Amino acid sequence: MKELENKIKTMRAVSIQRATELIAQGVYLRDPMRFDIRGTLECGKNVEIDIDVIIEGDVMLSDNVKIGPFCFIKDSKIESETIVQANSMVENAIIGKSCFIGPYARIRPGTKLGDCVQIGNYVEVKASIIGFDCKVNHLSYVGDATLEEGVIIGAGTITCNFDGIKTNNTYIENGAFIGSGCQLVAPVRVGKKAMIGAGSTITEDVPAYELTLARCRQVVIKGKKPPILSDEN
Repeated sequence: MKELENKIKTMRAVSIQRATELIAQGVYLRDPMRFDIRGTLECGKNVEIDIDVIIEGDVMLSDNVKIGPFCFIKDSKIESETIVQANSMVENAIIGKSCFIGPYARIRPGTKLGDCVQIGNYVEVKASIIGFDCKVNHLSYVGDATLEEGVIIGAGTITCNFDGIKTNNTYIENGAFIGSGCQLVAPVRVGKKAMIGAGSTITEDVPAYELTLARCRQVVIKGKKPPILSDEN
């Protein structure tokens, strides 16, 4: 037990020393006692790191990057002016300039975000390339996909990238708009400035400059009471 306590104290002392070195370089740490670095961290000017952030592997934070509390950053490069909100994870990824991530976002390995990309809360991105000025709204999943510039992904939309045997790719061209609650069943390609209506399940390529809907018409079955309204209740 004593040996374990000494090991923990040594690790804590090393972490505090490294935090002190970062502060001397101009990094603003909200609380040096609540900062854990388990690798190498290279910082530009005016970098801000909030409490309980874990840095692992080789990480680079460029000028004016802000990392919110309770974040985990591993083997990643984050370019200038980007903000990572609280409780977000970034792992083996490249994040462009002036991006806004989270809160509660997960950026998985193999992801590359261009400049000015917005990743909403509870969004997961895996092995995808997301171009300039794209927006992926809350509760969405984007995996094994390429998004060109200016693409908007509505809330709750997912790329269905795994067919049970292998992963498949989704490609979305410039300026396309994907409505909320859609499923893009890969492999599939969405054309330039196409629009997909909310709630659609897309299994075929979508033409450019057109509105595509893939959902059943709403039907009311008259004379059929739902169980909750039956006479027995």
